[in-house]
Amino acid sequence: MSDNPFFATSTLVHELPPFAEIREEHYLPAFDQGMALQLDEIAGIVADPEPPTFDNTVVALERSGAMLKRVAAAFENQGDSDTSPGLQELDAEISPRLARHRDAVHLDAGLFARIDALYRRRSELGLDPESLRLLERRHTAFVRAGAELPAADQQRLREINAELAAAATAFRRNLMDDTRARAIVLDGPEQLAGLSADAVAAAAENGRALGRDGSYVLSLKNFSNQTELAQLTDRSLRERLLAASLGRAAEANGPLAIRTAGLRAERAALLGHPSHAAYVVADETAGSVAAVDAMLARLAGPAVANAEREAAELLAAARADGLTSIAAHDWAYYAERVRQSAYQVDAAELRPYLELERVLHDGVFFAAQLVYGVVLQERPELVAYHPDARVFEVFDGDGGSLGLFVGDFFARDSKRGGAWMNELVQQSHLLGKRPVVVNNLNIAKPAPGEPALLTWDEVRTLFHEFGHALHGLFSDVRYPLFAGTEVPRDFVEFPSQVNEMWMVRPEVLANYARHHATGEPLPAELVERMAAAESFGQGFRTVEYLGAAVIDWAWHTLPAGTEVADAEEFEAQALARAGLAVAAVPPRYRTAYFSHVFAGEYSAGYYAYIWSEVLDADTVEWFASNGLGARESGEVFRRELLARGGSRPALDCFRAVVGRDPEIGPLLARRGLA
Repeated sequence: MSDNPFFATSTLVHELPPFAEIREEHYLPAFDQGMALQLDEIAGIVADPEPPTFDNTVVALERSGAMLKRVAAAFENQGDSDTSPGLQELDAEISPRLARHRDAVHLDAGLFARIDALYRRRSELGLDPESLRLLERRHTAFVRAGAELPAADQQRLREINAELAAAATAFRRNLMDDTRARAIVLDGPEQLAGLSADAVAAAAENGRALGRDGSYVLSLKNFSNQTELAQLTDRSLRERLLAASLGRAAEANGPLAIRTAGLRAERAALLGHPSHAAYVVADETAGSVAAVDAMLARLAGPAVANAEREAAELLAAARADGLTSIAAHDWAYYAERVRQSAYQVDAAELRPYLELERVLHDGVFFAAQLVYGVVLQERPELVAYHPDARVFEVFDGDGGSLGLFVGDFFARDSKRGGAWMNELVQQSHLLGKRPVVVNNLNIAKPAPGEPALLTWDEVRTLFHEFGHALHGLFSDVRYPLFAGTEVPRDFVEFPSQVNEMWMVRPEVLANYARHHATGEPLPAELVERMAAAESFGQGFRTVEYLGAAVIDWAWHTLPAGTEVADAEEFEAQALARAGLAVAAVPPRYRTAYFSHVFAGEYSAGYYAYIWSEVLDADTVEWFASNGLGARESGEVFRRELLARGGSRPALDCFRAVVGRDPEIGPLLARRGLA
């Protein structure tokens, strides 16, 4: 396939993949060729007659696999953002092959022998700090992949990794299919009483996009408690919507989750760890299972007590409607009623002031310029992978081009749920590359010509994901292994959570929160009421989150050989043991649709969000109290942390900014748990 665009480096700005030329049939030949080329490069490193040196072994490994990285990055992004039956079939075929390919590299005895020889004499090599860290991290990666195991154990490891890759692909596909199938289809707008006019119009547009003209369709988001639950006045519809969400993929993915957890536990045992969680956390900032156990236990009791106090307030409001208890499908609805009554804050009242384009340009991008001096300019002539995905060039304060940002904000049937950041190109001075990063959200697409009005949580998500984007864009490292978000899983959410702080900074909020029709600013008294209401609901949000973290942790602290008969019963027992079995507050994710854990990179790592929030809350305090302006503080945060990626230990980056070890107090105060 001489016309295959993956066979040559892209000539577009910063090597943006040439999406206008890429077709589905290009992927498989490019994967085949990319894997073969990298194995040839590895063979060349091993066959080098010269003794191993840092350059001819470690740097050579870092340079290898260029074509495979190109195709894998584009394929992963398209599979997440704009999949198709053909791409799903290819994913099922290629995922186990990629797992076998990774094992072929990490379990190559000759390659590891060269790396190990260098590692053992690393103090004699005269390496600069980043190069020394590269050697150490590469050695650690090979050991953790099984390079020191006997041949029989390595063979079993290969089998496990291939089966896990296939299971993850099946989990994703099952979830996407059942999520589509469980969308709530309604005949008329009267059934959506309580939703804002723009939300009703978006449901109609969703119906049209799904081939159901005249219907109103509520597609499910990836988490448990659907956003519409806060407004829908029809209690039976709320119950139906939540039941559809909570029941997703249970029959297909429950057994897959059991099998996946068992395989991960077996692999951990082969590698000398008592559980998959112990294996994972040994290479994270938490360091030990005990440290995570202690944090989750410390937070659970106060969070439940906080949620119970909130439940009492909700029940007082619900009694006016004749209810004697609060069910899970009632919580969000009556929480919104309490906010309106106690704080005079109505979510529907906010939406006209939160129009996507203004939030993006005058909020997210404005804050980035205010804090870091960068400017984003849309490049409509650059084609992305879908018409809704838009390309922006990012310019630094000196006018130089930092990289590209791709924003893909609207939900569609071909996109997985949730919000995330991908990297199409990683920054590297060694390879002469600038970053190309993608943000995906799932905002309901409005009817043509209508504004996209956001919820407050969607504004937060927009700022959060752009925090990940900045982490990738500001990367300033030599080696691609350390680029941008290549940091421990329980650290990666920290910079993105910090970026959320700018959404409520007065100078930023005043710049973007304007009525989409009149241009009038968000009323000052409403801003004050929002601030007062911010702490309300923290009990619910913390219990909801901790429930998911505990489910993940329970699956992955199982020792090898543990028999689990039923996934739903297992998660119920895990929540009860942790004191988090609150019937009215379902976990943010249940096992069967917990794709972070069973089809993503967060296995035994969902605790990372609140672990990172300890650092985040502490850093927000630092920004507020360090005596520097936003721009000066931003330069410190960028230079000492965002730019460093994984090139030095994560907590060393934190200490370089804040000047000390992290403290949990600010998090407890923020969450109402102090």
